[in-house]
Amino acid sequence: MFERLLPHLRVNSVYDIQLDELYKRGIRGIITDLDNTLVGAREPLATPQLTKWLEQVRDYGFKVVIVSNNNRTRVSKFADPLGIPFIHAARKPANKSFHKALSVLGLPVEQTVVLGDQMLTDVLGGKRMGLYTILVTPIAPADEGIMTRVNRRIERFVLSRLRKKGTWYEGETK
Repeated sequence: MFERLLPHLRVNSVYDIQLDELYKRGIRGIITDLDNTLVGAREPLATPQLTKWLEQVRDYGFKVVIVSNNNRTRVSKFADPLGIPFIHAARKPANKSFHKALSVLGLPVEQTVVLGDQMLTDVLGGKRMGLYTILVTPIAPADEGIMTRVNRRIERFVLSRLRKKGTWYEGETK
């Protein structure tokens, strides 16, 4: 049951993602979370390092859309200067926002990956849709809201169960 929360790949940050490998796998679109995936939850704008990474992403030919459970003001303030389309108040892991993101990208499930820092929203939502999922280590967990902290407690419980079963390990999952 908990295996649905396991990502296909786990990395420390988006900068550790091998873009060339994703491209070789036929991936052409990236659905990404915002808070604690691209920047800390209280960081209003992209860092210079992230801006450079997003340029590399575009140079490879990937399309990007941000799907965030946060409000329009927060997400638009971040996404608009970068020219990245977004879906706010997404209610992840609900399928609707992922369907909408695929429509924005104009890509099928097989050509799209989900990046996020939470197993209960990003990974579960992506896997329910049949998307390839990449879990990143949260950038600034101390800045997270109450609901995210609740999710983190549940994630720790799930991981402890999966470790006991020998299912969870760092890196690629089956």
